Amino acid sequence: MIRVACVGAGYWGKNLIRNFEGLGVLEAICDGSQEVLAEFSAQYPGVKCCSNLSEILDDDKIQAVSVATPAETHFKIVKQILLSGKHVYVEKPLCLDEKEAEECISLAKERDLTLMVGHLLWYHPMVLKIKEMIKQGDIGKLRYLYSNRLNMGLLRKEENVLWSFAPHDISMILGLVGESPSSVEAFGSGFLVEGNVDKAIGVLNFSGNVSAHVFVSWLHPFKEQKLVVVGDEAMLVFDDTQAWDEKLAVYDHAVEWDGAIPKAIKGEARYVKLPESEPLRNECEHFIESVTNSSKPRTDGDEGLRVLNVLNQLQRSMDS
Repeated sequence: MIRVACVGAGYWGKNLIRNFEGLGVLEAICDGSQEVLAEFSAQYPGVKCCSNLSEILDDDKIQAVSVATPAETHFKIVKQILLSGKHVYVEKPLCLDEKEAEECISLAKERDLTLMVGHLLWYHPMVLKIKEMIKQGDIGKLRYLYSNRLNMGLLRKEENVLWSFAPHDISMILGLVGESPSSVEAFGSGFLVEGNVDKAIGVLNFSGNVSAHVFVSWLHPFKEQKLVVVGDEAMLVFDDTQAWDEKLAVYDHAVEWDGAIPKAIKGEARYVKLPESEPLRNECEHFIESVTNSSKPRTDGDEGLRVLNVLNQLQRSMDS
């Protein structure tokens, strides 16, 4: 079994630590806060805790490293880890700059190392089921998709809401459509910090008259994490805030024509039942399997670069 170190033990890093420890592969935790390290040292007395990345890079017992640090630090940290000969799982986004992302991808391929990006929803059974249903033609021809990721918080000053919230939705949409958009457009507004967007809407257009939009905000009165997929024979609603057995609904809506007049025929919602599992646990297991078997991760560096490319296009559109 491989041994994993977790770099970054903050808001999301602690969840990775919990899962890698639960899978029996956690070797070390690295974080800049001595207070945080003291807490984890008490919780996991057999796990090495350090504040210097070099201690992770120089440790031969560690074969793989997860990175959950601020996005602007990803390139420097990921590059150092790859150069040390260790496999990398990095939280989204892979990097902020596409050239830097390409460099990381090239390094991983040259050294035959796994580079995986934390696009969590591709490890959610419901999202995988949606992909399967689209591929099998269960909803007919794909028409359009939209995704809302809304909440009150987490408020950030170091990155805007597009970069904080939208990578998950863009990753889902690109994977479900199966291609990159032919054009994008975005609009955003900032209310708390001048020059930092708190609410954004992105529009993605694909070949075959398929379109999608993403709405993200951290200034919203209630939490919503919802994906809607519309086909010409059925529609899907993935609501990740609902109980497990009600997360994925299928609506067999249809349109009938009375001459030149369209008429909506509505169907009752039916729910897709799947065995329950924690997406982050699935993601951590997938990383371990990818490293162990030298297999391509579902969300590899190339997938991360495609998402990054769309994010940058949306940012440029919003800036203009």
